[in-house]
Amino acid sequence: MKRLVPIWITAIVGVVLIVANFLPGARSWGEEATTWFGIIAAVAFVLGGGSLLKVHLKKISDRNSGWAYSLIVLGTFSATLAVGLFKIGVSPNPAFPDVPWSGDVQGQGTPFWWVYEYVFKPLTATMFAMLAFYIASAAFRAFRAKNFEAVLLLGTAFIILLGRTFAGYFLTSWIPVDGPFSGLRIEEMSVYIMQVFNTAGNRAIIIGIALGIASTSLKILMGLDRSYLGGGD
Repeated sequence: MKRLVPIWITAIVGVVLIVANFLPGARSWGEEATTWFGIIAAVAFVLGGGSLLKVHLKKISDRNSGWAYSLIVLGTFSATLAVGLFKIGVSPNPAFPDVPWSGDVQGQGTPFWWVYEYVFKPLTATMFAMLAFYIASAAFRAFRAKNFEAVLLLGTAFIILLGRTFAGYFLTSWIPVDGPFSGLRIEEMSVYIMQVFNTAGNRAIIIGIALGIASTSLKILMGLDRSYLGGGD
């Protein structure tokens, strides 16, 4: 029963959500299922926070390698959770001035907004800025013109990179913008590659992902794929 009941719940809810998108009379069923999904997601967030605390507290108590980073994670997690959960520094809503927690916790100027704007966003920008150097290094090692396909990949990447910098504009600035050969300017070639070839490739990938999602969903609804129950079967 521990495995049969979750399978039936998954199948029924999945069928209800599919039917709700095609039958107008069943839309209320889909809305009800979506509400329950929100409730379950909220519980999952609580379980995820508990798991985070368990893993990092154990790492700190055992003094494993990098335990100081776990201490930073727990400190920032607790501080952010307290600021958002208790709405610290949030002004009351003008419509309800007597209710202290009625304001928007994400409103501009609130401590939660300050944490997001001046702590989270700079850290995210720093991380991606560092990743750019690693990506460039990996691309330099991976782009070896060993065959025709590799030459195409290397040439396309070179045009795209130059087209996003002033060097690309400077190299082909002698070509008239309104002339018949304006498409040979590196910045124009870069835009053309991104809008035509890159868009076509992205659409093919998206179609493949959609077909994969549909086939996997059908396997889950039919009970053929039970990996979400654990145990690998």
